[in-house]
Amino acid sequence: MSSSRTTPLLQQAVALHQRGNLAQAETLYGEVLRLDPDNFDALHLLGVIARQSGACDEAIRLMGRALAIDSEKAIVHCNLGAALQDAQRHEEAYRSYTRALALQPRYPMALANRGNALRHLGRLIEALADYDAALAQQPGYVEALCNRGVVLHRLGRHEEALDSYGRALAIAPGHSPSYAGAAIALQGMGRNEEAVETYRNAIEADPDNAGAWSAYGTLLLRMGRTQQALDCHKHALALKPGDAQAYLHYANALRVLNQHEEAIDAYRDALACGADADAVNYHLAALGVQPAPAAPPAHYVAALFDQYADGFDHHLQHVLHYRVPDLLMAALAGRLQPVAADVIDLGCGTGLCGPLLRPFARTLAGVDLSPLMLDQALARGVYDELVCADIAAALQGRSADVLVAADVLVYLGDLQPLFRAVRHALRAGGVFAFSVEALDSGAAQDYALNTSGRYAHSASYVQALAQAHGLTADSLATQVLRKDGNEHVAGYIAVLSRTG
Repeated sequence: MSSSRTTPLLQQAVALHQRGNLAQAETLYGEVLRLDPDNFDALHLLGVIARQSGACDEAIRLMGRALAIDSEKAIVHCNLGAALQDAQRHEEAYRSYTRALALQPRYPMALANRGNALRHLGRLIEALADYDAALAQQPGYVEALCNRGVVLHRLGRHEEALDSYGRALAIAPGHSPSYAGAAIALQGMGRNEEAVETYRNAIEADPDNAGAWSAYGTLLLRMGRTQQALDCHKHALALKPGDAQAYLHYANALRVLNQHEEAIDAYRDALACGADADAVNYHLAALGVQPAPAAPPAHYVAALFDQYADGFDHHLQHVLHYRVPDLLMAALAGRLQPVAADVIDLGCGTGLCGPLLRPFARTLAGVDLSPLMLDQALARGVYDELVCADIAAALQGRSADVLVAADVLVYLGDLQPLFRAVRHALRAGGVFAFSVEALDSGAAQDYALNTSGRYAHSASYVQALAQAHGLTADSLATQVLRKDGNEHVAGYIAVLSRTG
């Protein structure tokens, strides 16, 4: 087709697109393609509009057609990468950005976007290098500075993260994502009151930032400001009424406020909006709507603790008055010799037990389902090995003198698979020390799922499991493990041993 008819239409469409008149631009791009189905620019730019409209699959299809006509345009590879990222196809997005950079090495946007893909793939050091390369070419690149802060925070380099966010805000004082990122970094440093103020700045800069409202509410919930948290989540839900995650946050706040009927309705709304069915059903089971499973979904536990990795230690120690690591070490007193044992910290989390176990460990391994918790544990510098896995699965093919599980078995109902793995992994003379929350002594069952989403176990169940798996219960002491609101949470500190 001659360009005499399509060129003016394309020019009009581009002008409308640049002015933000997407519907009219889309109509004209479509007319160009009716006249010239292989028009490269119309395919590409119609793909851009599809992405702007949230239709990432259509964007990928249209940009793929454009690249089949001309694969040498770096901007199209970059825009395709962005659409692939929207579709959570981060490995493919990484390859698209890499292709864009092969065609145009000095391309700050492709570098910064590839950094985003690498960040989602967990390749944090490489992501940081890409952000720095983008900033070397474009020092005032606010989004690169902001996302660089995200990576630095995940690497445990909170002060550097704050500096990166500060540089972004110096360039763009109203950049709400940088305020929100700085708030998360402050949480990671235990500076919660400063984080509260910084979230307020993020919301003042952009009252429609639903993510900031949601993150602010999550922090307030951790701080025990439950009604304020509920109000924040309600506001986030008003901004994103069909968002499954917003419904989940709202439901969680209702549950903590003991508004169980409203929480059940909100969890069901989350399910209707596409929330993970296994996770929602677990919450509903905790509220007594359906039978409790033997264990929560592993991906739910991993996501839960990824979410709480920031400021987790401060919350445990200063809000919940968490005592389990110290209680376990007291129960093990006299059982451990300096630098003598191979130790595995099961469900190590951020590594609170690590420094307490290290003086007695010839080798010290930590196991956890949450990658972000393991990032925090790595930063402590006390573990010889960190493994991201289910704790029972991680014991397969291993042996140890000491196994410790601090506040971990509350996320398992049926302990039989774990005890089976412990029996095979624990050497003769070895010890297994752990905590469980105490099931009401009048209850007939072995374990129960509480409304908190944590399991409680009976002392008789622990003793029966020990006997069945060739372990001796050296001690099973009732203790206050932590606080929940104004209530003390009672549990058992157990030390089991394996004789020859």
